[in-house]
Amino acid sequence: MYWIYSFLYALALTISLPYWLIGMARAGKYRAGLKERFGVVPSRLKLPEKGKSSIWIHAVSVGEVLAVAGLIETLKAEFPEKRIFVSTTTLTGQTLARRRFGEESVFYMPLDLPFAINRYLNAITPEMLILAETELWPNVLHLAKENGAQIVVVNARISDRSFPGYVRFRSLLREVLRNVAMFLAQTEVDRDRLIAIGAASESVVVGGNLKFDVQAPSESALSRALRQSIAPDQRVLVFGSTVDGEELLLVRCFKKVFSEFPQALVILAPRHPERFDTVAELLRDSGINFWRRSSWKSSPLGGGVLLLDSIGELASIYALADLAFVGGSLAPRGGHNILEPAQFGKPILIGPHYENFREIVRTFLGRDAVRVVSSEQLTEVVLNLLRSPQDAMQLGARAKWVVEGGRGSTERTLSALREFLGRHVAPRAQLSLPPA
Repeated sequence: MYWIYSFLYALALTISLPYWLIGMARAGKYRAGLKERFGVVPSRLKLPEKGKSSIWIHAVSVGEVLAVAGLIETLKAEFPEKRIFVSTTTLTGQTLARRRFGEESVFYMPLDLPFAINRYLNAITPEMLILAETELWPNVLHLAKENGAQIVVVNARISDRSFPGYVRFRSLLREVLRNVAMFLAQTEVDRDRLIAIGAASESVVVGGNLKFDVQAPSESALSRALRQSIAPDQRVLVFGSTVDGEELLLVRCFKKVFSEFPQALVILAPRHPERFDTVAELLRDSGINFWRRSSWKSSPLGGGVLLLDSIGELASIYALADLAFVGGSLAPRGGHNILEPAQFGKPILIGPHYENFREIVRTFLGRDAVRVVSSEQLTEVVLNLLRSPQDAMQLGARAKWVVEGGRGSTERTLSALREFLGRHVAPRAQLSLPPA
């Protein structure tokens, strides 16, 4: 089975090569870490001593890196003799991981081809491979297990969008999932779905969602500068993680906001760096007053849009918001993480497409702690919340309450991992969901 998969995977890469080359030529996409993706172990990695093993943790992008950060720090403290390596798939995830855990411990996830994976397995000799969420790469799982690594998937989830496809290939997935010693699912729904696609029922437990345990970021240099530049009575709206197709809809909303609140400051943060220039051109064509964060020199900001054309600064900016919109949800992209503004107690709006954060959003909806709006409703809801700051504050307070009630998943995950790492410590928390 695995050689057939490897052949088809390599064939798909070959056929899609023009797409990758065009992306590299036009916007520099996919260039970062290209050698590492093909199995070249970078010289910056501090490899384990001969005869020593390590722990390999894979976190796809920024959200997953933040989710496992507490887990990594605790593992470092409890097992100081073990080297811990972190791989990511995206550039933004790589940047954050290197900043958090050091360049000597972070690399790009290799392509799911045996020659690339084996080079890393031979170099870092992991005794455990921890995958965040549901990165079910067949060769990675198979070869890691063959090399003696225990495989654990933490924060595991199966989205509404991917579940039907997984079910269709259940007979093939069952063999792949046998390589995993334990799944720590986010919810009971995710547990049931993992079993439905072929995971052994005894290997799947509910550990909750690690993203609830992510601590609010401390104030950044940008947030400090903005606090000094924003007038005390100035309204601040943060539109974060927006994607292609959303900014055009949002510009219409911005114009309505400025007509009623001319001194309002909108902070707009597109999700993908390669789109910064496109969004700037859209703002310019719309006639809206705007500044680019990359060229802003801490001068006073009146009414207009601050385009956050930088990486890694959005999370701390949510602390300044009177209202937050989380993108990827008006366009059918599955949504992004609403916990970032929620942990600051901010009123949150999202669009109807939140499949990637299904259970989190449903939990918030059950506590009336988030507003789901269509593109047609967005402007009216934004203006109503700006006109009624007390209603906005109460909405934000409920959001923070939901976050506080959901904490504890990191400790539950650690309790499970300790057994696999040979340290039989009595668990300090049972594996179950936080109380509703």
